[in-house]
Amino acid sequence: MARKRDPLEKVDNLARRKAKYAPVAAALTAVYGELDWSRNQDGMDELVSCILSQSTNDMNRDRAFARLKERFPNWEAVRFAVLDDLIDAVRPAGLANQKAPRIQDALTVIFETAGEYNIDFLNDLPLDEAKAWLVSLKGIGPKTAAIVLCFAYGRPAFPVDTHIFRVCKRVGFLPEKLSADDAHPVMEAIAPPEDYYQFHIQVIQHGRDTCHARKPACDRCPISGHCDYFVNES
Repeated sequence: MARKRDPLEKVDNLARRKAKYAPVAAALTAVYGELDWSRNQDGMDELVSCILSQSTNDMNRDRAFARLKERFPNWEAVRFAVLDDLIDAVRPAGLANQKAPRIQDALTVIFETAGEYNIDFLNDLPLDEAKAWLVSLKGIGPKTAAIVLCFAYGRPAFPVDTHIFRVCKRVGFLPEKLSADDAHPVMEAIAPPEDYYQFHIQVIQHGRDTCHARKPACDRCPISGHCDYFVNES
């Protein structure tokens, strides 16, 4: 069997890409401020919320998550719910016919693993093992695994969502042909682990505020001087 290629082997000029980090991070911090990690949701809530967030926006995700919490008293009730009832509860998130079974499948595996509906045991595993366990769940990929570990447990995992993938390709942190899944370990190699949480949020905010998908506002971008896209388009 052929050896799976390390994503970092697919990155040319890694030193040049890493050199961009310090000035870009400083510029984004000047705009968006410094951020300290804080836990807004426990691991279970974060995991289910992430499943609901797939292929939809934050508003629809939050509506679906609130409806799920209103209709079911606990995770056991969600696991053993009539599937049609769970589908109806999470319908605002879209793709409910896929997401509801994924949630029930995940809850089954979690209970069989931990004997309870709790994934705090992930905090005691080495990071690579925790990531591997999460991505072994049906419908869970590297982004969801990184979000759960970073946001619920403050662990050094760097989630790459659509905003981060777009901005980091434009800036030149990521090669143009690199896949989204491969982008996670590359960004973890570029940013210092202690900055993952802050830089993740800053880049998302920058993608929403300035580096738009269709018409990036390069004229008012604080990092345009370090951006390959801006240099090539100028």
